[in-house]
Amino acid sequence: MQGAAAGGPGAPAATTIGGRRFAWGARTYLVAVLNATPDSFSGDGVLDATLAAERAERLVGAGADLVDIGAESTRPGAPAVDAYEEWRRLGPVLRTVRSRIDVPISVDTSKAEVARRAADAGADALNDVRGLLGDPELAPLLASAGLPAILMHNQRHHARSGDPVADARAGLEQSLRVAREAGIDEELLLLDPGFGFGWEPPENLELLVRLGELRALGRPLLIGTSRKSTIGLVLDEPSPGRRLWGTAATVALAVASGADLVRVHDVEEMALVARVADAVVRGWPAGDPAPLHPLGVGPPAG
Repeated sequence: MQGAAAGGPGAPAATTIGGRRFAWGARTYLVAVLNATPDSFSGDGVLDATLAAERAERLVGAGADLVDIGAESTRPGAPAVDAYEEWRRLGPVLRTVRSRIDVPISVDTSKAEVARRAADAGADALNDVRGLLGDPELAPLLASAGLPAILMHNQRHHARSGDPVADARAGLEQSLRVAREAGIDEELLLLDPGFGFGWEPPENLELLVRLGELRALGRPLLIGTSRKSTIGLVLDEPSPGRRLWGTAATVALAVASGADLVRVHDVEEMALVARVADAVVRGWPAGDPAPLHPLGVGPPAG
């Protein structure tokens, strides 16, 4: 399976986000979750800007390649907040985190007004759980700002066909059309099939195992399984904070299925999972020393 996730010669061209080059296919990149909400499903929301910045520093120290800050919960049933309240939460956190870390920052919002303010405050990218299909002003804003963006398919807002991968692909193709029509450079776009957003648990698992089929869209793939309820149902574990090992299994499987990025809460542990999964799927990292194996087996060829 070596090289399957890397995409081979057909891998998307590298994307620069916040001055850092993401070479798709070289390894799996880690997107760290930083919630600036009082009602995060995982119970890890931080509204104090100083505490949020300290957490961001720990996430970067643990291996995060990008920090994703959100100020509106997207868990099922969460109350919507307006742009004023979202920015009231997000602004101080974003500015303080920006002053303390040098890795790229994305902002998790579907509102053009919040995205505009975030870009002015130093955000490097947008993560839109509505895939540019919510606020009609968002795509033109991205086009004029030249910001990279993660476009997610949200099945809560789409009809079902009975095939979750076909539905995710149709939704992502619609998002890409909106982006093209607005003049957004497609090489700045990353795609997320929306694990946990409107799918039944078996559909979530099918999305994970068939993720590689979405590589035909030609863009890097992100998947966010971390601590989600499907894992809790499989493990009979109601507490999101106790779903670490279930998350680890999904991260390893996501890498094997073709993910370029994984969005996670537990960066230190998932960095180790991704590194081993990458060694299996993509080949031994260039320049890494081969550890002594008890049976004398060296690194895999290629």
